[in-house]
Amino acid sequence: MKKLRILFLIVPILAVVAVVFILKGSIIQNPSPEDCQLKEVTVSSIYEGGVKDIVFANANGDFYYINRGLERGLTLAEMEQKVLNKKVTLHLANTLMGTSNHIAQLAVENDVIFTEF
Repeated sequence: MKKLRILFLIVPILAVVAVVFILKGSIIQNPSPEDCQLKEVTVSSIYEGGVKDIVFANANGDFYYINRGLERGLTLAEMEQKVLNKKVTLHLANTLMGTSNHIAQLAVENDVIFTEF
């Protein structure tokens, strides 16, 4: 009976620790170029998503976003002018769960349009 009580105490504690570990691993804070994957895509649409995010999609439906881009002074019109129907280079932040769709840097040719670095 005593072992059962200990088990009922340990299992919830381990579950909480696991949840905290998973959530912490998915939070993106201060990415660096070394913590990113490079990807080249052609942007076929741009729209607002999430909480003031700027979302970039390609023809296949894959999407990538600048977190709270509209709060950072960027506009949809500006992004459409600079990157719509163009090939862009994205630095996508890595997390413990793999490569995210979070854009840490966006560039067209050698012109950096947005960066968190």
